[in-house]
Amino acid sequence: MTIETADRDAIAEVVATVERTQRAKDPEGFLALFHPDALWTTGHGKVLIGRDAIAEFTRAVLPTATWDGEVTYEVVHTQLLRPDVAAVKVRQVYHSPQGDTEGAPLYVMTKQDDGRWLLHACQNTEVHGD
Repeated sequence: MTIETADRDAIAEVVATVERTQRAKDPEGFLALFHPDALWTTGHGKVLIGRDAIAEFTRAVLPTATWDGEVTYEVVHTQLLRPDVAAVKVRQVYHSPQGDTEGAPLYVMTKQDDGRWLLHACQNTEVHGD
């Protein structure tokens, strides 16, 4: 199934907004990206079901998060599962003076009736060296 350029661009913009809101420690901007019935599994394995649970966790953790450096997010693969469902593999890198650490999130996104793509089922996984 071929993804339209407009959908690919919209999905990439969601990932770019994840990056911007993480850097800005902006929980509300981050939460606006989620479907109400979203499922989120953090990089440390905490399972959050529904936007309310994701919001509670994010509002408690993101504003006080500390990291020495910056984080970048890059879409490395997008695959349509249906015309309104996409699996998006992301490369997440925390750049710091001590060295980079990497995550490998998988975002399942759904296209809404208004054309917006939202995060629906997401798993963040820390990448360990060989």
